[in-house]
Amino acid sequence: MTLDPRPLGPALAAAEEAGWTTLRVDLAGVRSKAELMRRWGAELRVPSWFGGNWDALADALIDLSWLPRAPGRLVVVTSWRPYAQLRPGDWETLQEILEQAVDFWREGAEGAAGELTVLLADGGGGDEAPAPGGV
Repeated sequence: MTLDPRPLGPALAAAEEAGWTTLRVDLAGVRSKAELMRRWGAELRVPSWFGGNWDALADALIDLSWLPRAPGRLVVVTSWRPYAQLRPGDWETLQEILEQAVDFWREGAEGAAGELTVLLADGGGGDEAPAPGGV
């Protein structure tokens, strides 16, 4: 995996111009798995069935039917490094779930319309570079 030196602002603008849905998941201040699930649920605007666990997050990321139909979806995860350092096991699980969701959308599985791209960004601002490990 490589470091992409381009700022996020242009990536977000290009995605929006292409008609993609853009979502930002800011992990600033997240210290527990429960907080992580609440943050993801809120930012993804998940329906009431979201259970707040790994399986529910994985299901939500391959469903996304409640979001507007779009040729793609860009999810930008910011301020992730403190959580990754504090909870490395949970961070590894989250990365696996994100990779599986990206693969699901890339492979055009039945019912999957569009693409999913996830960018991991260093800070909380709009112009930081995606971090190594971008999905």
